[in-house]
Amino acid sequence: MSDDGGRQATMSTAMVEAIATEMRDNDEVFYMGEDVADYGGIFDSTDGLLSEFGHDRIMDVPISETAYIGAAVGAAQEGMRPIAELMFADFFGVCMDQLYNQMAKNTYMSGANVSVPMVLTTAVGGTYSDAAQHSQTLYGTFAHLPGMKVVVPSTAYDAKGLLHNAIRDDDPVVYMFHKRLMGIGWMPAPDGPKTAVPDEPYTIPFGQADVKREGADVTVVTLGLHVHRALEAAAKLADDGIDVEVIDLRTLVPLDEATILESVQKTGRLVVVDEDYRSFGLTGEVISRVVEAEPDALEAVERLAIPDVPLPYARPLENRVIPDSDDIEDAIRQTQP
Repeated sequence: MSDDGGRQATMSTAMVEAIATEMRDNDEVFYMGEDVADYGGIFDSTDGLLSEFGHDRIMDVPISETAYIGAAVGAAQEGMRPIAELMFADFFGVCMDQLYNQMAKNTYMSGANVSVPMVLTTAVGGTYSDAAQHSQTLYGTFAHLPGMKVVVPSTAYDAKGLLHNAIRDDDPVVYMFHKRLMGIGWMPAPDGPKTAVPDEPYTIPFGQADVKREGADVTVVTLGLHVHRALEAAAKLADDGIDVEVIDLRTLVPLDEATILESVQKTGRLVVVDEDYRSFGLTGEVISRVVEAEPDALEAVERLAIPDVPLPYARPLENRVIPDSDDIEDAIRQTQP
């Protein structure tokens, strides 16, 4: 964990700084999406960029995800570095052909004669009563489909470094930011996402998980919002003498198996926490990789995820299906002798 130094910044501010720096350094970088110009992004993902770069490079688009994401794919293949924002990850179905059959496959289908150096940014997650069509994370859906790198920051420091790396990458990157972590006024964030962020540019390599808290008794593997919920649970359990290690994956593709395995070899106990659906998802994938690589290392294992139901609108029901820190605490206790 390397967020020492620099001034405190929200995750949205850190993202905007990375985008602005890359746009100043490279005229081929531009940003397009719904409400990203005059409005500055409904989650502040482009706040203030229009005044510096103008409408030619910060472009509002019609509500036609297939059209503008297809345009981004074409621009990337012609040597530009577009950033296309899909306002909610839930909307991926509208433009799935452009994402999976074009963005993710065209380098392979062309025999590597073209590359697709674009970033798809998209907002994920619930906790604010936006119901079943605006509250999913869908990490596992994108990670399941080959050809795309998948990035999920949990702090401002990580958000900036990972986004610099994404924009400079020559392959398509899906950058999934959790709305609750952005630090916007109408959706208060937990304490953890706002971190020290250096003024200067820096990159965080993909495929390097971050141990957000070291511990000896149990390993918690998670990402996004649930990094902070896991840290909250770990703080409570420390009072009872349970020492929890919390691993923030930061990227799903590539996945840092080595850090997970090293931790499990130390603790012998594993809890995987995800805000995606339980079936065919991240929790099962992480556990299976540990079992395949180190079948004798695990003494106990638990997983927490969204039940296989649409996300409810009603706040009590939504809170019931999304794991919170108490749920994580209970799962960790289940692994203890």
